[in-house]
Amino acid sequence: MDLQNNPYRKDFPLLMEQNVVYLDSSATSQRPFSVLEAEKKFYECANANPLRGLYGLSMEATNQVEHARELVQNFIHANKACEIIFTRNATESLNLLAYSYGLSHLKAGDEIIVSIMEHHSNMLPWQMVAEQTGATIRYLECTDEGEITEEHLNAVFSDKTKLVAIAHISNVFGRINPVETIISMAHERGAVVVMDCAQSALHVPIDVQKLDVDFIVFSGHKMLAPMGIGVLYGKESLLKEMPPFLVGGEMIESVTIHGAKYAELPYKFEAGTGNAGGAVALGVAIAYIQSVGFDAIQEREHALTAFALEKMKEIEGVHMIGSKNADEHCGILTFTLDGVHPHDVSSILDFDQIAVRAGHHCAQPLMDYLKVSSTTRASIAFYNTQEDIEKFVESLSQIRRKMGYGQ
Repeated sequence: MDLQNNPYRKDFPLLMEQNVVYLDSSATSQRPFSVLEAEKKFYECANANPLRGLYGLSMEATNQVEHARELVQNFIHANKACEIIFTRNATESLNLLAYSYGLSHLKAGDEIIVSIMEHHSNMLPWQMVAEQTGATIRYLECTDEGEITEEHLNAVFSDKTKLVAIAHISNVFGRINPVETIISMAHERGAVVVMDCAQSALHVPIDVQKLDVDFIVFSGHKMLAPMGIGVLYGKESLLKEMPPFLVGGEMIESVTIHGAKYAELPYKFEAGTGNAGGAVALGVAIAYIQSVGFDAIQEREHALTAFALEKMKEIEGVHMIGSKNADEHCGILTFTLDGVHPHDVSSILDFDQIAVRAGHHCAQPLMDYLKVSSTTRASIAFYNTQEDIEKFVESLSQIRRKMGYGQ
């Protein structure tokens, strides 16, 4: 594979117009021209409130949003479009589940399993549910390389398990978790599984029916779409029995001074005017991802990750977080550098116009578990090139010298 000449890079305006090595796609991805144009075109040509008006422009806006919903449905292989709820992001989707499902279905004595590697967004809502219901959280641990073993799973599952919160891919390790096994173990005990796909939606195919997963969430901005649009998928049977998360406009069938009758799915969970332009652009982002294909995405990202990992191993003082195997990183390379704080690593790289993430990555419990205060993370996407990696590695190799080591 030619890693220098990337046929997709020309589709991303920021990468073409700015001299930046962008290695922070796990935080937010870049957007292709087609996605930016789709959002712009919606507001230029179909700017009306979806579902509200009986005139042509409003009906066109409605049609475009509902088409986007169908694109999401097909993308994750959901059974019905009504199982797709538009939210602002994965965090809002998880809060919706915590308030609407967690508070109404869990009680004192129940157990919630949360992996130690979860993003705060898939941990704090369940801590809230446990505090308010009297349920107990049991933390699913992992090895230092991020592997969840059978021993780890057997240590936390019990007959009291009612809900499991697990990331499809860790935003620190970059490793795909054994979600098939986890879902099977949960269902054997009558528990539901909430799978955070924020880090996986751009990088690996998701088939909710094949997995038999109960709920998944993801954010558009991590998969080429605009900020402010996210998705909650839930099995229709579960969504139907859940009360609304927010109440107000458009999520009702009828209202009297005595109460309200709520709308059918998915509108019961979409109160108020949503991000219609973002939803339309998310649909275009999905179409773009499908045009590239997951085979091509994974092949290119794996090759770049393997190249970077081998070069980083040659740099004195670099310590990788997670597996030594490039196959188990999904483009995420988290590391520490002896004697240099991650914030300084990021700042020095930024001086060379290289963008990486530094800090705890919204995973402080995992940092504590690994006995590191913070780390630096370089995250690769299919639009990166070998030249990006070479510039990153060269700059990284000079940091300790610039900080006064080895002189």
